[in-house]
Amino acid sequence: MKVKVTRNFQVTIPSEIREKLGIKEGDYVEVTLDESNGTMIIKPYIRKWTTIRLNKKVDQEDIDKAVEEALNDSS
Repeated sequence: MKVKVTRNFQVTIPSEIREKLGIKEGDYVEVTLDESNGTMIIKPYIRKWTTIRLNKKVDQEDIDKAVEEALNDSS
């Protein structure tokens, strides 16, 4: 699928792909480059802390670890 790069180097993800990947306005995507073949890969960015189960008992150590991972992921 072909998309146009705007003056500000932005691209619009086609609705068909957004819907299949569940990407909503305000979500983050991860962009990587496969230098071996010049391919840009765009995929939904899922923060690790969002996968914590609500029914799992967590202690302060678990919370501190999740916060530290989230801070490291944002840099």
